[in-house]
Amino acid sequence: MRIRKKKWAEPELSVCDFYVEEPKLYKNRWSSFFNNDKPIMLEVGCGKGSFVGQMAILNPDINFIAVDIKLDMLGVGRRNIVELFSDENRAVDNIALVRYNVEMLDEIIGADDNIQRIYINFCNPWPREKHKKRRLTHPRKLKLYRELLPKGNEIHFKTDDDELFSESLEYFKSENFGLKEISYDLHNSGIDSKTTPMTEHEKMFSDEGIKIKYCIVKNEGKDVL
Repeated sequence: MRIRKKKWAEPELSVCDFYVEEPKLYKNRWSSFFNNDKPIMLEVGCGKGSFVGQMAILNPDINFIAVDIKLDMLGVGRRNIVELFSDENRAVDNIALVRYNVEMLDEIIGADDNIQRIYINFCNPWPREKHKKRRLTHPRKLKLYRELLPKGNEIHFKTDDDELFSESLEYFKSENFGLKEISYDLHNSGIDSKTTPMTEHEKMFSDEGIKIKYCIVKNEGKDVL
């Protein structure tokens, strides 16, 4: 997603208690950042932060790491998260905002962090064949996620894009992620919205009449030989 330069983003993030300047320091020890042993979930490509903000409010006994490569996006995310928590009269105490390239996620998160779940919401579909390897669901990313996600734990994926969804299902299968749940029309599926709160993109696409695709896949372990 393109976003205009936000001159205020870096200064605001620099004094934000839940923005992590040096995430490499917390590899295999993210519980020390949160100062507790609560389960940790991860959102890759967190965008404007509304999803992780809502999830963190709904699940106070879970910690969330939200990663995006764009500083300006994280600046917007910080503001949105603070607003959501303020509405609940709560301080932000179970979110870590992180600027990092997902391609190098293993530099900041390790197996000992015991990630319970990964969320991927409305990532760039990269429709051109030569760009598909950039997708957050591409097999080379899934190999990386699988090393961080204990066997039996899940990836939750949402998109508006038919081709991306269809091809991602094949990616998941090829990397030994078993399909646990699927919907080609999430908002008419009966799935509880508290399980997967609406993002900004989701509302925009839904208002346009576009059906939201959603699936849950489970890490079945290493490649089958």
